[in-house]
Amino acid sequence: MYKRVMLKLSGEALGKQGWLYDFDKIDQVAGVLCRIVDRGIELGVVIGGGNLWRGRQGGASDMNIETADQMGMLGTVMNCLCMKDAVRRAGGSAIVMSALDMPRVCETYRGELALRHMKEGAVVLFAGGLGNPCFTTDSAVALRAVEVQADALLLAKNVDGVYSDDPRVNPKAELLRNLTYAEALERNLRVMDLSAFSICQEQKVPALRVFGLDDPENILKVLDGDDMGTTLRP
Repeated sequence: MYKRVMLKLSGEALGKQGWLYDFDKIDQVAGVLCRIVDRGIELGVVIGGGNLWRGRQGGASDMNIETADQMGMLGTVMNCLCMKDAVRRAGGSAIVMSALDMPRVCETYRGELALRHMKEGAVVLFAGGLGNPCFTTDSAVALRAVEVQADALLLAKNVDGVYSDDPRVNPKAELLRNLTYAEALERNLRVMDLSAFSICQEQKVPALRVFGLDDPENILKVLDGDDMGTTLRP
């Protein structure tokens, strides 16, 4: 039984065909988050921003990197506000804490305050990434997991685990079920960015689970011991 977990939700997995908002899916996920807290598990959540902004791609390829990344960070704030509202409508308690100072919108992130909220039974939604350009929400969730001393880091994504290659490009890509952080770094596996893997390895995050969010119930199944997806360990 986990005492405290960090969960990373893919923004794209919460959108309709990867974009904007699938509110039925968001409500389903919010209900699952409430059920996790009802089990007595302290829960922190980071949501990616890929449903709203995907960085310097296409027509935005020539954008200044700081500007592009700031837009991505703001997208994660919007996603966390959306999920906070859904959790509250589902009968739970939720707090948004941002690495970017915006006191009229949400609380500013402080580690000790986040832990207090989690211990009081709130779903704590960590927004704004790390507040700096050049770092993704992967790095943010890895660092937050270390800061709150999470028992496990769960990545619920729009793919069902870590593959030997991009399964959307290479149909022969193999699902890898068990890895060490060192192996993931050595093989340059990109389900998380390399800085996030490095944080997990150096700080010995006890367990990292990667699985699909096609069914929000998968989050509960993983917490109950289902071995779906990929498990990474120190």
